[in-house]
Amino acid sequence: MIPEVVETARLRLRPPRLEDAEAMFTTWARDPEVARYLTWRPHASIEDTRAFLRSAQWAEQEGHRPWIIERRDDGRVLGMIGLTLEAKNAIGGALAPHRASVGYGLGRAYWGQGIMTEALREVIAVTLAVPSMYRVYAYCDVENLASARVMEKAGMSFEGVLRRWGVHPNRSSEPRDCRCYAAVR
Repeated sequence: MIPEVVETARLRLRPPRLEDAEAMFTTWARDPEVARYLTWRPHASIEDTRAFLRSAQWAEQEGHRPWIIERRDDGRVLGMIGLTLEAKNAIGGALAPHRASVGYGLGRAYWGQGIMTEALREVIAVTLAVPSMYRVYAYCDVENLASARVMEKAGMSFEGVLRRWGVHPNRSSEPRDCRCYAAVR
């Protein structure tokens, strides 16, 4: 279905490993500016990052595909992107997935280089190539204009503002308005 490894011209998206903890922690997981609009607080220690990585190993069984984003030429860990397959009918029964949501984070040193746009564009492509998949969507805090631009450059269309949609604990403990973007086939 969704590939375990995805490659672009510059990047390799691959499953996270416990040995990625140090690179993740130092590159983005502890950075309050990276986590500013995300759904988690910055990691206080490398042990937080290890605990997250241990949880990512079972996440795939729950319909989530996490990928580490690394440069192909030197293997440097740059960030992370994840896809969550969604398939439930109105009364909670399971169906074949027809839509997926995506979320991501990137080390601040790599902002503005088109890296996340490249990764997101490829995740959208491999997801919509699956016959049962028709929609890939993502959302960002209304103030996170950089993430909105990444989604637009990756080919997603703005669908509207979701009122009180996402909790971004580094901004507020209350749900905040979010911009929703999607790519469909």
